[in-house]
Amino acid sequence: MKFSTDKQEKYTIIKLEEDHLNSVLAPNLKSEFVFYYNEGVKNLILDLSDVKFVDSSGLSSILVADRLWKNLGAFILTGINHVAVKKLIEISRLSTVLKIIPTVQESIDYIQMDEIERELSSQKSD
Repeated sequence: MKFSTDKQEKYTIIKLEEDHLNSVLAPNLKSEFVFYYNEGVKNLILDLSDVKFVDSSGLSSILVADRLWKNLGAFILTGINHVAVKKLIEISRLSTVLKIIPTVQESIDYIQMDEIERELSSQKSD
């Protein structure tokens, strides 16, 4: 599985550098998610801008990440540029479950704002 990682203080970006996210790649991607979760990555951005096709196993790996990061921070799906991937997400109604943001930069901005909101909320409860 080819991917790149950009690890920052407040977030990590995984950019999948494959055409297909399918049953061949999904187990490896799930393992990467578990690794980053166990490493303490608070916010994860998955960039699918190179991905042209996703099957049910690929969707399953994405849902694993969403479940892992539910109570930890944010899991954001970005770079859904290809028609087949957009259609699958629409048909499966995952747009109602996942945090989907158009670009990596907008995803980073979202995380920064979310971090500020959490900090302010924790100060109010003190």
